[in-house]
Amino acid sequence: MAAAIDGVFPAPLQELVKKSKVLVVGAGGIGCEVLKNLVLSGFTDIEIIDLDTIDLSNLNRQFLFHREHVGKSKARVARESALSFNPDAQITAYHDSVTSTDYGVNFFKKFDLVLSALDNRAARNHVNRMCLNADVPLIESGTAGYNGQVELIKRGLTQCYECTPKDKQRSFPGCTIRNTPSEPIHCIVWAKHLFNQLFGESLEDEDISPDAADPDAKEKDDVEQKTDEKEKEEDTANGNVVRINTRQWAKDCNYDAGKLFNKFFNEDITYLLRMSNLWKTRKAPVPVQWDTLLQKDSAAGDEKDVAKQHHKIWSIEECAQVFASALKELSSTFLKLEGDDTLSWDKDDQPAMDFVAACANVRSHIFDIERKSRFEIKSMAGNIIPAIATTNAITAGISVMRAFKVLEAKWEQCKAVYARLRPNPRQYFLVPDATLPGPNPNCYVCASDPAITLKIDTKRIRIKELRDEVLVKTLNMLNPDVTVDGTGSILISSEEGETESNEGKLLSELNIVDGVILKCDDFFQNYELSIIISHFDAERDESLFEVVADAEQLKPKEEKEAEQKKDDEPKSAKKRSANGEGDSKDDGPSTSKRSRPTEVEDDDDDDCLMIEEDEDVAEVVAVATDKLTVQSPPKSSAKRKPSEVIEDEDITEILDSSDEEPAAPTKSKRSRLDESLSNPVEVISID
Repeated sequence: MAAAIDGVFPAPLQELVKKSKVLVVGAGGIGCEVLKNLVLSGFTDIEIIDLDTIDLSNLNRQFLFHREHVGKSKARVARESALSFNPDAQITAYHDSVTSTDYGVNFFKKFDLVLSALDNRAARNHVNRMCLNADVPLIESGTAGYNGQVELIKRGLTQCYECTPKDKQRSFPGCTIRNTPSEPIHCIVWAKHLFNQLFGESLEDEDISPDAADPDAKEKDDVEQKTDEKEKEEDTANGNVVRINTRQWAKDCNYDAGKLFNKFFNEDITYLLRMSNLWKTRKAPVPVQWDTLLQKDSAAGDEKDVAKQHHKIWSIEECAQVFASALKELSSTFLKLEGDDTLSWDKDDQPAMDFVAACANVRSHIFDIERKSRFEIKSMAGNIIPAIATTNAITAGISVMRAFKVLEAKWEQCKAVYARLRPNPRQYFLVPDATLPGPNPNCYVCASDPAITLKIDTKRIRIKELRDEVLVKTLNMLNPDVTVDGTGSILISSEEGETESNEGKLLSELNIVDGVILKCDDFFQNYELSIIISHFDAERDESLFEVVADAEQLKPKEEKEAEQKKDDEPKSAKKRSANGEGDSKDDGPSTSKRSRPTEVEDDDDDDCLMIEEDEDVAEVVAVATDKLTVQSPPKSSAKRKPSEVIEDEDITEILDSSDEEPAAPTKSKRSRLDESLSNPVEVISID
C-alpha cells in the first residue's frame, strides 16, 4: 500500500493517512472505486455504509462485485473485495440506511473525513447536515454520463450542498396526464400511476380516471349535464367509468385482463371523447377493444418471448399480450401480501416494468403518440442516463486526491473539480473552480440563524401535509417538532400519537395564518429552522406552497421587474468578484409543490449528482446526451466572463431505497453554529 512505502507520500501526509478514520457513504459505481483507492493509498481505518443489494446490472461498472454476489449487500461485499487488496486494513461495513437513528451526529464526529458517493438528493441532504453539525469535512462526488464532479463541503468555509437551488423535478398538470397526453412521458407517468392504483401506494393526485373537471373540457348545458349524470350513475352500477376504488374493482373482476384492458383503454377513452371541447384543436383519441386485438393476434408468439425483446417497439397486439402476462404475475404476488402491504414499482422488477411499458405504449397508440421500446421506457420511467465506468474511476480518483489535501488542511487546494467529455477552450478535461465558494447567507441549512418564508394556502393545506410534503419531502427533515412562536403551542410532535388529533385540520383552523412564525426542530439532524407563514389563495393547478429562502422573492412581479430594470442600468459600472461573478446576492433555494400536477418519479441511482459546472471562461459544456449542444459566447480580450453553472440531475441504473427507511428521533439536541460565516460567492444558475 502506498502509505506503507516510504517516499511515496511526504512523511507528514504518510502519517495522516495511516492514522485517519474515514467514512464512505455509498457503495455503488463511485463508492466501489473510492473504497479501492482508499485501501490502495494506505488508509487502514475505514467504515462504509450502503442500504442497497447487488443487482445484475451493476456488474458492468462496479468492479468489486461479481455474478456470485448478486442479491448480497453492497457494503459487505465491497468490504470483502477491498480486503483482498490489503488484508491488514480495518474495514467496517453497514448494510443500513445512513438516515437511520443509529448514525447521528456523534457517529459522524468520530471520523476525520467523510466521502459521499450517494445516489439521491434526500440522503445527500441528510449527510450534508450531519457533517455540518459534526464539523467534519465532506467530499461530495457524483457522475452523470461522461460528466463528473468533486467538491469540498466544510462548515463556515464553503457553501454546503443545500446552499444553491437544485433543479425541480419535471412535473405535468394532472389533467394532461389523465385527459390530453401529447408526449411519451405523459403516457409513461400515467402507466406508473395505474400500477400504483392497482398494486402500489395510491395517492389521490395519481388518479388515472378521466378528469371531468378539466377547465379545457366543454361547458355543457343543463340537459347535457343531466344526461351525463345519468350515464355516470349507470356506469357506476356496472363498475365502469366512475368508481370509488380502482383496486377493489379490479379485485372484484379477479384481475381479468380483458375487463381491465377495456376499462382503461376503451371505456375511459370513450368517456373522454364526450368532452368534445378537448378535441377541437387536438386529434381525438381512438379507443382500443380487447377482443379485436385477440383476433388480430391469433398467430402471435409467446408473450414471454415478446417481453424479452427490450429494444423492439412492440405492436399493440404484443403490448396486449405483455399486459395480460404482467397483470397475472403482479396480481398473484399482490394477493399474497398481508394486511395493507403493497407492491413498490421498481424499474428492475420485470413484471412491473413490463406492465408499465405495455400500458404506456397502448395509451400512446390511442393518442397517436410515438411508441417506445421497453428499453427506452425504462430509461424515461427511471430517469436513467447510462453510467460510464471510466467517469466513475476518474471522479473517485479526484475524491481521494482531495482527501489528501483535506487531511493536510490545505483548503485552498480543495476547489471543486469538474470532469467532462470534451475539453474546454484551454484544452482541459478536468476543470477546477477558480475559488472556494463561500456559504450562502440565505441558506436555510448552514446560515447562522436558518429561516425561510413559506408561501402557502393555509385554507387548503392540512397539518399532515405540512409535515409530510413541506417539512419532510421539501425541507428534508426526518422527524420534526413544530411549535408556534409566541404561544409555544405544539403543532407537530415527533412523539408518536402526541399531535395525531391535529393531522386532519387545516392550518387556518389552528390559527396558522399570514404572519405566524413556526419554530421547527429536528433533534436527530440537530437542525432548527424558523418558518414565516405567508398566506396566498392558490388557483387551480397552482402550487399550494412554495419555500422561499429570500424574502425578496416575495415581492410583486411588477416591483421586482422595476428593481431589475433599475439594477440593469448601471450594470456596466458594477465591480465583479474574483471569479468573475456579479456582487448581487443569491436569492437562495426556492422549491414548490403543486396540488394537482404530477411529478415524474425521481428514482435517483448511484452514479448521479447535480452537475454544477463553474469554468474559468464562459462556456456551456456539451454533455453526453442528445438534448444538449455546445454553445460558446463571443470571446473578449478584456476580462474573463462570469462563470456559469449547469445544474442537472441525471440518474443511472440502481434503485437505492435508503431514503425510504424510517428514522425515529434521538435524544440528542442541536448545538447552534457559533462560527461566523464568510462572505458568499454568488452561483449563477442557468437552464
